[in-house]
Amino acid sequence: MAPLKFRKIAVLGYRSVGKSSLTIQFVEGQFIECYDPTIENTFNKTINFDGQDFYLQLVDTAGQDEYSMFSRSHTVDVHGYVLVYSVTSMKSFEVIKVIHSKLLDMVGKIQVVQTEEGKKLADSWGAAFLESSAKQNDTTVQIFKMIIQEIEKADGCTRDRKCDMM
Repeated sequence: MAPLKFRKIAVLGYRSVGKSSLTIQFVEGQFIECYDPTIENTFNKTINFDGQDFYLQLVDTAGQDEYSMFSRSHTVDVHGYVLVYSVTSMKSFEVIKVIHSKLLDMVGKIQVVQTEEGKKLADSWGAAFLESSAKQNDTTVQIFKMIIQEIEKADGCTRDRKCDMM
């Protein structure tokens, strides 16, 4: 039998859209009628999916709005997100778009600036260009070797000359 896999999932959305109700229904199998604003709760549940047992840690978050500071704890060690909106609230639907955008900014899973755009900007500055991901460690060393090469080409920074940039 395969070992239990741990997955942390954050439940995010505007206030009063049913994040807690959805989470409690999944974990405990009951619907809570009364509304009690959530600060943040964590629920645990083991579930079998596709022959594999998963231990889920569900983080039921306080409601966010488009101006809320987005807590870093909502991205650290989180494997997935459930974005919740109410079908009776257009505002809640708009807020999940903002939350999605903030998530992309924080976790960087989807590339939104194309390589060609970065290259074009660097060219317009007369700078060297190399796309990299510190997380993937694909060209990290090469970046610093490249900047040394550019500095050496220009013979370094002097008071009458500009410094090289990448």
